[in-house]
Amino acid sequence: MTDMTSPEQLRARLSRIEGQVRGIAKMLESDRTCEDVVTQLMAVRSGIDTVGALMLDLHLGNCIGQQGASANVEALRDSMRMWWRFAPGAAGFGALTPEPGAEVPAPPAS
Repeated sequence: MTDMTSPEQLRARLSRIEGQVRGIAKMLESDRTCEDVVTQLMAVRSGIDTVGALMLDLHLGNCIGQQGASANVEALRDSMRMWWRFAPGAAGFGALTPEPGAEVPAPPAS
């Protein structure tokens, strides 16, 4: 991620994704192949994942970085739980709250 990500850049990425979704709807209307449609769906998913990661990066830098060390660790854990709760294939990873001081497990292998 980059320290240079701005809300305007995130909006631009979202606009691009919005255009891709409209394109997918048109593909369905014009009887494009399933493979073509799925390829575009995966591109949208990737775009959304990227925007989510950039947003999390902004959150970590702007919100969490201004707290004390102990609060930083807990806020970081909460952020990672939120991310993994909705990550594709995570199957609820991060929904469990580890005991204080316990290691946060690695994400599931792909």
